[in-house]
Amino acid sequence: MDYIEIFKALSNETRLNILCWLREPEKNFPPQGENLSNPIDLKGGICVSSIQEKAGASQSTISNYLDILQRCGLLLSERHGKWTYYRRNEETIKILSDYIGTKL
Repeated sequence: MDYIEIFKALSNETRLNILCWLREPEKNFPPQGENLSNPIDLKGGICVSSIQEKAGASQSTISNYLDILQRCGLLLSERHGKWTYYRRNEETIKILSDYIGTKL
């Protein structure tokens, strides 16, 4: 795990907000998956357009931010048709929390 890359990712207010919002997606975003032909369990995943709307940033900026968060392991993504849904990687966040609690 590259802690430096994680801390760099978290140094941006919008990226940090995205992680906070995804902690409780049902409170922060509208219901998801209504555009899918078959109902599936999205495991709390949120589509880019919903994140973009909440953040008030361009689609390209949010896509870039989501990519950064995913590359350092803080987010997981799942593609369903033309839609990609993002959710927190709780395993990585737990490891990061333990690291902060014991090493810093």
